[in-house]
Amino acid sequence: MSVRKLKPITPGQRFRVVNGFDAITTDKPEKSLLAPLKKSGGRNSQGKMTIRHRGGGHKRRYRVIDFKRDKQGVAATVESIQYDPNRTAFIALLKYADGEKRYVIAQNGLEVGQEVSSGSNVAPEIGNALPISEIPLGTIISCIELRPGQGAVMARSAGTFAQLMAKDGKFVTVKMPSGETRLILSTCMATIGAISNSDHQLLVSGKAGRSRWLGRRPRTRPVAMNPVDHPMGGGEGRASGGHPRSRNGIPAKGYRTRTRTKKTNKYILERRKK
Repeated sequence: MSVRKLKPITPGQRFRVVNGFDAITTDKPEKSLLAPLKKSGGRNSQGKMTIRHRGGGHKRRYRVIDFKRDKQGVAATVESIQYDPNRTAFIALLKYADGEKRYVIAQNGLEVGQEVSSGSNVAPEIGNALPISEIPLGTIISCIELRPGQGAVMARSAGTFAQLMAKDGKFVTVKMPSGETRLILSTCMATIGAISNSDHQLLVSGKAGRSRWLGRRPRTRPVAMNPVDHPMGGGEGRASGGHPRSRNGIPAKGYRTRTRTKKTNKYILERRKK
């Protein structure tokens, strides 16, 4: 994977850094795994705006991803590595021995023609999904379940990974991408390897219009608002705005919002760093 810095032939390209897409092998998605994706524009079922700064954007089709990896005991071959407009990571098209095709999140180092599989008694190699109890200690993992059979919910975005630290009875200790250390049931599934497209964090959009293509509308700075609109608004001249906080008064920059009585708190051994 690599990034390319464009020549400054226009103002929008002066600082633009784009993905090299070295890992991508095709630009045509699998038609049988596409689904329509309707935009809400931040509106709820009543048509009222519940989320600001959303709307517009390029039309997309959803790629149906297999997060559960529940086709166990059947070998699959990686047919292609593809771009997915709905996520930061790349996706891989798998073709199983019985002819079925599925999309999965692509791991770093996954190559076309490589064989992957899922289930118990599977070798802990890149792209393979298996119960965490069967993964060796210290292994880099991603696409982690939090409840058996739920499907992957953790460490799914570009370049992220977790590390298996310890095993103790029916739980294992995993260090998450945020730095948090938590307990996970050993029967949960995880995939070996870090997520692809680790250079995503190096990209620079170059112009405001690119945010509009992604469906993001302009955001007004709170200090530019009036006091009636935001706690940080108002003041004579260019007032700094006081303590940073959200529109509804919740402090920003390090304030912990996790519920102290949440039942799953007992599974968190060490909180993420501030």
